[in-house]
Amino acid sequence: MSSTTCNIRIAPGKDIVVSSRLLQTLGIGSIRQLRLTFGSKSMNTSLKSVRRNDHLLKLPVSVASQLMLPRGGKCLLSTRGSDEVRIGPLVGILAARSKSVSNSFGSMSSFFRQLAAIGKDRSYFFVFSPKDVDWENETVTGFFPNPSGVWLRKEVPLPDVVYNRLQSRLAEGVTAMNSFKESFLRRSIPIFNWTFFDKSDVYKLLQGDDVNKYVPESMMGPSGTDVREMLTRHGTIYMKPSSGSLGLGIYRIQHTANRGYTVRYRSKGKNHAVGYKNFDAVMNLLLRHQKGRLSRYVAQQGISLIEVDECPVDFRFHMTKNGENQWVVAAIGAKKAGKGSITTHVASGGKLMNTEQVLQQAFGSNGSNVLQRAKNTAVDIAKALERNYPYLLGEIGFDIGIDKSGKVWMFEANSKPGRSIFKHPDAKSQERDTLTNLFDYCLYLSKFRRGGNDHDHRSGKSGKASRRSYLSGKRQRSKVARRL
Repeated sequence: MSSTTCNIRIAPGKDIVVSSRLLQTLGIGSIRQLRLTFGSKSMNTSLKSVRRNDHLLKLPVSVASQLMLPRGGKCLLSTRGSDEVRIGPLVGILAARSKSVSNSFGSMSSFFRQLAAIGKDRSYFFVFSPKDVDWENETVTGFFPNPSGVWLRKEVPLPDVVYNRLQSRLAEGVTAMNSFKESFLRRSIPIFNWTFFDKSDVYKLLQGDDVNKYVPESMMGPSGTDVREMLTRHGTIYMKPSSGSLGLGIYRIQHTANRGYTVRYRSKGKNHAVGYKNFDAVMNLLLRHQKGRLSRYVAQQGISLIEVDECPVDFRFHMTKNGENQWVVAAIGAKKAGKGSITTHVASGGKLMNTEQVLQQAFGSNGSNVLQRAKNTAVDIAKALERNYPYLLGEIGFDIGIDKSGKVWMFEANSKPGRSIFKHPDAKSQERDTLTNLFDYCLYLSKFRRGGNDHDHRSGKSGKASRRSYLSGKRQRSKVARRL
């Protein structure tokens, strides 16, 4: 397999014209009868060679229309075997369109534009929603960003690869969504970042793996007795909704022999701290707030994190696959909790900080060693999740803590990580790294880069049996509280 950039011109005429230099680069010899492919569309055709010292592919209007090519210009060409040339890659981003503006993708629009810009002149990037797919004709109504800020609606074939960036857990959780995504797999179209992680899913996936030592003790659907025993062991625990995000619905419970119990939480935009003398009063508060049940909560061991200005600090590690199918730490953001807040989320008063400066302040000259150890740990955890997860992953956000002894802890993993850490002025180059890696991973999965055809694109190494097992187990875990 070989691939190269080329310039496509769409013009009147009947012949498909290709420059001699391009044929040489692609390794196409005297054979001129071949298949021309764009996404899921293909046609048998013949080529006419012209002596030119550039990479030119000239397509008649009728051919471009049959292939549903949205534009001319620069892109990549890739060969498959000795008799097929592929135009692309055609990359689809699965998302939900804004209800207020039918051709807008809400707060994610800017991110999608940035990603498309990274792939400019080397790909065709579009965004689509589930209702935009016509499975019978194997076409998609895609939205392509243009320089003026307008999303252009164009009908294209099914893509070479799908990056799932559905923004809503509710949209992702509808019964038909798994069947919709399986339809891509049945057509051998790789789709990565299958769904949102629940906290319970992540802890279960890592259970029994060597990296589980980096996860604080965690228990799904704890009883009152479980909560009391964890408080006895650790002094401080966090109660977290399994499917929550942005720090919403979290409680921090602390117990000391002299002061009793203190419960901290955030409600209606304010931080609250309530003291109780006995444990039953604590449970009454939790059950009253959560309508009498904690079955969808995770109780997690509290960790004494490093601090800045007497406020705890944790870190968002933004992990991505790269073009060689390897996990890398693409970006790191340090987050300091606001005064009185139990989380470091910016919406709760948290502040973004420079990672190296935070670690230097906490560990002095050993800060760089601690950082490297944390990076290595994050890569190991990403590999472990991938080993135990039945679908393709290309992006993970880890919430990482470092305690005062320098030990690394992983609190949460997010398959649809937010991008708030890139608001820090020092993070612009890191933001570009995440975009570049995501684009390169799309090239890898779509086989527009050397080595891409070594990967099993079905859904991961485990196949349908593991997918059924995983989904069945997930349904069971939502019904039965279990120790993780």
